[in-house]
Amino acid sequence: MKSEPLILAFDVFGTVVDWHGSISREVAALIPGEDGDAFATAWRAGYKPAMAEVRSGQLGWTKIDDLHRRILDQVLKARGHDLDEGQRQHLNRAWHRLAPWPDTIAGMQRLKAHFTLCTLSNGNLSLLAHMAKHAGLPWDLILSAEVFRHYKPDPETYLGVAEVFDVAPGQVMLVASHEDDLDAAAACGLQTAYVSRPLENGPGVRIQHGDLSRFTVAAQDFNDLADRLTHRSRH
Repeated sequence: MKSEPLILAFDVFGTVVDWHGSISREVAALIPGEDGDAFATAWRAGYKPAMAEVRSGQLGWTKIDDLHRRILDQVLKARGHDLDEGQRQHLNRAWHRLAPWPDTIAGMQRLKAHFTLCTLSNGNLSLLAHMAKHAGLPWDLILSAEVFRHYKPDPETYLGVAEVFDVAPGQVMLVASHEDDLDAAAACGLQTAYVSRPLENGPGVRIQHGDLSRFTVAAQDFNDLADRLTHRSRH
């Protein structure tokens, strides 16, 4: 059995907060008649391709707020909406206002009693700080791809957490609801905790799973994760 981790580094979008439901509600409130779920899905669909441009060097370092805005302008045009600049800025900052999952705060407080909690998100620092203030997220430290000038799944992000805390990679555990993120972390020597978020992509969108036994821990939510990790530490 692996030793107990010292640092829990969390993916944020989808794992800690409900990006789809939050964005859908904001879109529906701002654009009457628009399908908030479809808009949220279209906006998120541009996320990985935009980061890939940065990771490949095709685009210079660009923070997520700016990538989100580029994608938003494209989605608005494609869906026939002509929002003014103030409305576009407000909607783009919806990513700063994402709501936590129902178990998030209580689970994090339990985990914080035993571990150091930090973000490891592709979101930029100001976005993550505003989100933490808005949602009451009790981070010990906010780390971002912006700190390392690399987006996940570049190894520099995962190994960067260990460097910041001056610990071995194996003393860091990535907590995420995305198997590709966890696989990339494991390849860098980190421990991994899969957390199920079946509603991440909206109602009725089924998430396909691989073999979850390859991760250090697999949990149903943050309270279940706290149960499993504190149980491990006692044995």
